[in-house]
Amino acid sequence: MTTREARRPLVVLAAATALAMGVWFSTSAVVPQLVAAWDLRPTGAALLTVAVQLGFVAGALLSAGTGLADAVPARRLVAVGALGAGAANAALLLADGLGVALAARAVTGALLALVYPSALKEVATWSRRRRGRAMGAMVGALTLGTALPHVVAGVAALGGGTTPSPAVPWQGVVVGTSVLALVGGLLALTLRRSGPHARPPAAFDRRAALAALRRRPVVLAVAAYAGHMWELYAMWAWVGALVGTLGVVGAGGTPWLTAAAVAAGAPGCLLVGALGDRVGRPRAVLVCVAGSVTAAVALAVLRGGPGWLLVALLLAWGFWVVADSAQLSALVTERADPDLVGGAVAVQMAVGYLTTAVTVWLVPVVVAAASWSAALVVLAAGSVLGGAALVVLLRDERRAAVAA
Repeated sequence: MTTREARRPLVVLAAATALAMGVWFSTSAVVPQLVAAWDLRPTGAALLTVAVQLGFVAGALLSAGTGLADAVPARRLVAVGALGAGAANAALLLADGLGVALAARAVTGALLALVYPSALKEVATWSRRRRGRAMGAMVGALTLGTALPHVVAGVAALGGGTTPSPAVPWQGVVVGTSVLALVGGLLALTLRRSGPHARPPAAFDRRAALAALRRRPVVLAVAAYAGHMWELYAMWAWVGALVGTLGVVGAGGTPWLTAAAVAAGAPGCLLVGALGDRVGRPRAVLVCVAGSVTAAVALAVLRGGPGWLLVALLLAWGFWVVADSAQLSALVTERADPDLVGGAVAVQMAVGYLTTAVTVWLVPVVVAAASWSAALVVLAAGSVLGGAALVVLLRDERRAAVAA
């Protein structure tokens, strides 16, 4: 299998994932409009994203616990999940308040649990020697997908003209992201086979999830991933609100700066993917932890600084905060039992996204009770703890190498 032969399926997977994952933050891009339309409190607005996180956790646990993640070809799960998530996101158009909206968001999250872990597993079947780069490209695609709702909101704010309007119809963003997810699902259907490193489908096994966690390196990688996710999704969910308080752009420019801050992570994923292949996953992740923590704490301390500095810090934070995600996922696929990779990745995702549900809800609470600076420090602390788990992993591997 040549690099050229593997390129097309990897590009298709990346595009399908990017288009599908845009529905995740479709409500975050239009929080002010939904607050006004449905008379929401800050915690209600947070629940619209928390519901997706919890739905994703439930879907990931069900996929891993039943063995579905290893029994069904990953490319098929990606297609089904993307098509279903697009339809579930569109159901928001029927909502007139939190009740129906939260149900639709939870179902969206559960279906996205078929997309992202499965896409990572499918990538692993097409790459071995340069797996870090391949997975970096996938998470870069996820990052661009996360920025999509803000781009849609920015385009809608133009209203067909050149002067931005702060009043963006939330329905337009929901329709736009839903259509993109459906296109992503159709793209995934064009994949006819898995790569040369695929394992034969495993039988359904309810113990697959627990079996995947029997290896200590996998447990440490999952712990590091939880620390990473403590910071990442709260940043993605609330960076638009943070931008709105900094005063560096007008209301019409907020979605564009938000999209830029999120999308800045895409090149970070690619560069750190190459770094991980060269120096090892744990060391590459620790570089990212240092970068994201530094940027978050600097924003906390310098929030009243000049606009150019704040924009630079936002872009730096976006660059580093997601750059290690692929390396942590690659670490799990490399340390897990080859027959349980799907279950291991699904468990990793479940733990990570359960963590995100806490911080996505927590950020507006901390902001209301204290300040944005306090919230930024809280997010940075979780990333530091995740880095500590990798320090332990490195220590274990050094001792094993010496013993050998």
